[in-house]
Amino acid sequence: MFRKSQCKDAPAASVLWLALMVLVIVPAQAQTYHILHSFTGGADGGYAQAGVTIDRAGNLYGTTASGGPYQYNGTVYELKLRNGNWTLSTLYNFGSGGNNDGAVPYAGVVFGPDGNLYGTTSGGGSTGNGTVFKLSPPARACQNVSCSWTETILHQFMGGGDGATPYYGNLTFDAAGNLYGQTSAGGASNLGPCHRGGCGTVFELSPSNGSWTETIIHAFGGNDGDFPLSGVTLDQAGNVYGTTSLGGQNMCHNSACGTVYELTHTGSGWAETFLYNFSLADGDTPDGGLTFDASGNLYGTTSNDEATVFKLTPSGGSWSYSLAYNIGGTDDQYGPRDTLVMDAAGNLYGTTVEQYAVGTVFKLTPAGDGSWTYTLLHAFLGDDGEFPVGSVAIDANGNLYGTTSAGGLYGNGVVWEITP
Repeated sequence: MFRKSQCKDAPAASVLWLALMVLVIVPAQAQTYHILHSFTGGADGGYAQAGVTIDRAGNLYGTTASGGPYQYNGTVYELKLRNGNWTLSTLYNFGSGGNNDGAVPYAGVVFGPDGNLYGTTSGGGSTGNGTVFKLSPPARACQNVSCSWTETILHQFMGGGDGATPYYGNLTFDAAGNLYGQTSAGGASNLGPCHRGGCGTVFELSPSNGSWTETIIHAFGGNDGDFPLSGVTLDQAGNVYGTTSLGGQNMCHNSACGTVYELTHTGSGWAETFLYNFSLADGDTPDGGLTFDASGNLYGTTSNDEATVFKLTPSGGSWSYSLAYNIGGTDDQYGPRDTLVMDAAGNLYGTTVEQYAVGTVFKLTPAGDGSWTYTLLHAFLGDDGEFPVGSVAIDANGNLYGTTSAGGLYGNGVVWEITP
């Protein structure tokens, strides 16, 4: 999803920025890029908006927002390495239930403590406002290349107070097995200015006796946030952290710039605390979510204008903002649309989407003085993929995996690997 404010004609600024970046980018060292699968847009899916999830055996799981046999409602897939080649199997095709089973998954899938896959769809369900679903593997080992998994709908959003349209963010489990996520619309739309159809919600789904109960733990009202696009992050105490791509106290272009918030369980409910309100001076539109480091600091990104990576440091009950790295600095390069990933050494990985090019994969390495070194790992060319919207995944050997929403052999996106 691109807004009009992200499509500005600034070729002169783009050329200047590209010239400056030559001086500061550290080139990738011995990085090898591989295409694991090129989506055809047909039965195997296409237009992958989310990254992939890796299981213990190294298999990859993801979603496509289009493709499949049922009016192109999208799929859930698995990629498995067989005899040196990666083979794609479709685990589920949305639309088989007449759209009541969900449609157009923008978010990825995650494994639950029970070994099942959990995810959301942005549309479908009984009212067309999206679903939360579970996919369970076959009871017996599959003997074929492709074996369908069984879907269970955990919740269908009604479009009112319970939220509507969960977009890019993956679901998050807490220690008790409850699920958390955000919707981009719905909720208490009468509380203030909203981007569309309500400002969005933060929801919790709790399992009980084989069913799931939804609780809205916060409904945004515009001034406290609007249009969240990502998932949420939990700390060890169970507090919930997230971003809203719009809303807040400061105006950028034709809408408010976005926020970072914390939700704390008070015993009788949840209390929202602002951690940061963005402005044009420090970037705007934080589409991606937040990542904790080992010291309890939070990292996130802004996707518009300055295209930054920022850090929030807790101190004395408050949080201080600092700029970790300025990725773009002009309107032609947008920051990551999904959440950054941190490895065990504290390096950050992400993707960018650009207006005058087709996207990149990058790495940020921390230095001892608090600065970060930017390394360009891959610049897409179109035939090898373009517009990488989803996040990066890292396996135990340090290999990186991700997707592009377009490009590749058939123009419908790819699943890629970068090996160190």
